[in-house]
Amino acid sequence: MPEDEKPRQTSSDIEVKAVYTEADLPTLDLGLPGEFPFTRGVYPNMHRGRLWTMRQYAGFGTAEETNARFRYLLGAGQTGLSVAFDLPTQMGFDSDDPIAMTEVGKVGVAIDTVEDMKTLFDQIPLEEVTTSMTINAPAAMLLLMYELAAEDQGADTSKLGGTIQNDVLKEYIARGTFIYPPKPALRLITDTFGYCASNLPRWNTISISGYHMREAGCTAVQEIAFTFADGIAYIEAAIAAGLSVDAIAPRLSFFWGCHNNFFEEIAKFRAARNLWAHIMKERFNAQDPNSMKLRFHTQTDGATLTAQQPENNVVRVAYQAMAAVLGGTQSLHTNSMDEALGLPTDKSARLALRTQQILGYETGVVDAVDALAGSYFVESLTAEVEHRASELLQRVLDRGGAVESITWMKREIEEAAYREAKRIESEEIVVVGVNKFVADEEDPAEILKLDPEIGRRQAAKLDKIRLGRDGAAVKESLEDVRAAAKGSDNMLPPMKEAFRRRATLGEVCGVLREEWGVYRPESTL
Repeated sequence: MPEDEKPRQTSSDIEVKAVYTEADLPTLDLGLPGEFPFTRGVYPNMHRGRLWTMRQYAGFGTAEETNARFRYLLGAGQTGLSVAFDLPTQMGFDSDDPIAMTEVGKVGVAIDTVEDMKTLFDQIPLEEVTTSMTINAPAAMLLLMYELAAEDQGADTSKLGGTIQNDVLKEYIARGTFIYPPKPALRLITDTFGYCASNLPRWNTISISGYHMREAGCTAVQEIAFTFADGIAYIEAAIAAGLSVDAIAPRLSFFWGCHNNFFEEIAKFRAARNLWAHIMKERFNAQDPNSMKLRFHTQTDGATLTAQQPENNVVRVAYQAMAAVLGGTQSLHTNSMDEALGLPTDKSARLALRTQQILGYETGVVDAVDALAGSYFVESLTAEVEHRASELLQRVLDRGGAVESITWMKREIEEAAYREAKRIESEEIVVVGVNKFVADEEDPAEILKLDPEIGRRQAAKLDKIRLGRDGAAVKESLEDVRAAAKGSDNMLPPMKEAFRRRATLGEVCGVLREEWGVYRPESTL
């Protein structure tokens, strides 16, 4: 068979024909941008009115070091902050815990107490910036520390804007930084919904994340279906806790990855908006149009980056970013070219930000809203992605929903990742610089090196805080947290008081481990 006649398909095994015509157009239910079902965008003017938020994900070492990186990026024109926390913080351990010491500061910033949070945002007015925090099992705790840091600045906390990821279900399915079993973990999330409705009305209380499933190897169709299954579970839990759909849904946000298949990714974003609007209207009887809008942040996919010929990653990221913008993202992170090797250097982080700025200010892709609407190919692909995602979502719901399907979804993702790996191995999928166009010699890349004494220095700070605080008051506040965990009161007020009295993250999470236990995943073998 000639090369140009070989079957072509997307990552989701959707066949791509050589030529599309008017006959391939589906029955269109597009509406206009800003109108139900929001396929063409959630706002009438989209990026003509205001560019997406350029929110570069950053965090490493200590709060002092990350604060310096934040101020560097803001000075370079970044328009929002995004915090990466280290693994001990993500897992609810203090930096001086024996299980944590070797990982302190390595994949993000170490935050043990409210004092670390204050340092992290020193000289950054929290009323004036929005902050995204990639944290899940202890998301409520980090949000409370952030609120306390803002109070220390004298900020009006009702004006605080930002997002906590707070999506524990995808941790069980794909990522692995979970602590508690699903039921109490969901309670902590719905308590956060209720707390923010009263205290932090501008805060996005959850960012329901398909990104990490995509990083684990799922397809575009699986990313939509499994993410929406999680979203449905969160809304159902909130309703069961007595919250109304229209009270919580406008503060939900989503987080997608953007992979290499340019047109499939654009179709994915458009299909997801349409499908979510119908879910909210038809399944949950939402009345507020804002409840039906799929608002989302996008990150270019780290799994597509290569350690070989890392400069090629600049090109990959630029195309992925353009797909995200053409697909209608509200917020964007562009990965740095050296992230397959280590943490980004200042130079590579700036180049990643410049990629967004060039896209927004020089290319003209923002001038027309949903510029690809009506394309025979894009509309056909959008309809097919939505159809397949809807069918797969129904399979999850038929199994009892996301919580009951954790192990099944995890297995489905693993199988998709294996198929992808085999295609790369056979060169059915070309990865430039890896399985084709390989260079015999490459110049060594500059890699950011962290201070090996970070763990020791963080432990010393903890010792100082413990010596200077009122131990009896801390113990009393932790018992209040325990009582709330045993009962049904909202968990966040007693946790906030504990942090105000200088309890540590590990101490608060430790109380909940004692009361709720920890999650043990089932084998997928």
